Amino acid sequence: MNDERLAQARAWMRQDPDHETRDELAAVITRAASGDEAAAADLDDRFGARLAFGTAGLRGALGAGGNRMNRVLVAQAAAGFAAYLREKSHGRTPTVVIGYDGRRNSRVFATDSAELFAGAGLRAILLPRLLPTPVLAFAVRHLGADAGVMVTASHNPPNDNGYKVYLGGADQGSQIVAPADAEIAAHIQRVADADDVSALPRSTDYETAGEDVVEAYVAATAAISPAPAGASDLRWVYTAMHGVGWETLSKIVSAAGYPQPMVVEEQLTPDATFRTVSFPNPEEPGAMDLSFARARRVQADFIIANDPDADRLAVAIPDASSESGWRRLTGNEVGLLLGARAARAAAGTPGASLACSLVSSPGLGAVAAHHGLDFHETCLLYTSDAADDTPCV
Repeated sequence: MNDERLAQARAWMRQDPDHETRDELAAVITRAASGDEAAAADLDDRFGARLAFGTAGLRGALGAGGNRMNRVLVAQAAAGFAAYLREKSHGRTPTVVIGYDGRRNSRVFATDSAELFAGAGLRAILLPRLLPTPVLAFAVRHLGADAGVMVTASHNPPNDNGYKVYLGGADQGSQIVAPADAEIAAHIQRVADADDVSALPRSTDYETAGEDVVEAYVAATAAISPAPAGASDLRWVYTAMHGVGWETLSKIVSAAGYPQPMVVEEQLTPDATFRTVSFPNPEEPGAMDLSFARARRVQADFIIANDPDADRLAVAIPDASSESGWRRLTGNEVGLLLGARAARAAAGTPGASLACSLVSSPGLGAVAAHHGLDFHETCLLYTSDAADDTPCV
């Protein structure tokens, strides 16, 4: 076994505040030091690379090592991000909001981040409980924060977690794009190279946001599309896919005047094991089977499904030609429906236009033309769940 790799692993273990990952790593080190080739390969996988920080932040399997999601890596990310925010603040005290979902270790990672931000001299605000990712993005704007962090792995497998980063100010609570991702990554790397995370300053002097933030999000979202006449006759099914979407969505539906959905009970409450699906992504084959079954029983008009952190949405409609009797709309189809609604609202507004990325359906151009709007295709696609970004050539 490579002595340098063993030393690297032992150094990591000494600074790890989590007894579970410390014990996990100690067992691998012991086996690798005794000549176990599988354990040596495991160490190489854990420490041969680091989880890359990009426009999707960090995301990976839970476990010990620089190539896994754990409290050491999160501490390095928080300290690096704090340094980035201080650098950009020009002497002000930056404010950062932290949210988390129902995955394993999400609350632990969020609390660690709040303590490290506060210890670095930032104003840190922890959301009051597990909530959807869009609430975090809204809170950045609503609270006038400089940035936000959402601890979630979105629709990844059950053993994953992640760290999404949002910027306030001119970025208006949007997820990071280049060059901010590379600048933040450089700060994180400097922390990883220079510091034992156990020596990083921490403080419990962070704030916990009140329910008024959630109430403001519900009110603002409900106001976007109040129920039209006849909406009370709608029969629809909803699934939270074992995530955090249901409570907030239910309040929005009530506030907007729509009837409550018939729900998929088995998937309604947060469950970090995602026990009824092989992959907690409503776009994956089989993930909506329970929704289809529920919709058939109640003769629903449509189905709406969220992914676990409720920043992804799927829609399904009855389809007699399908074996299940239902068909999930593609992302482009949902985009065209939303685009048509936006175009109707914007028709007649001077300078109004619709836009989409080059990898989206060009059908939105026809929608724009029908309503007398300009149309533009963007040159870069940045998505919160992409492994990397797809540039134009």
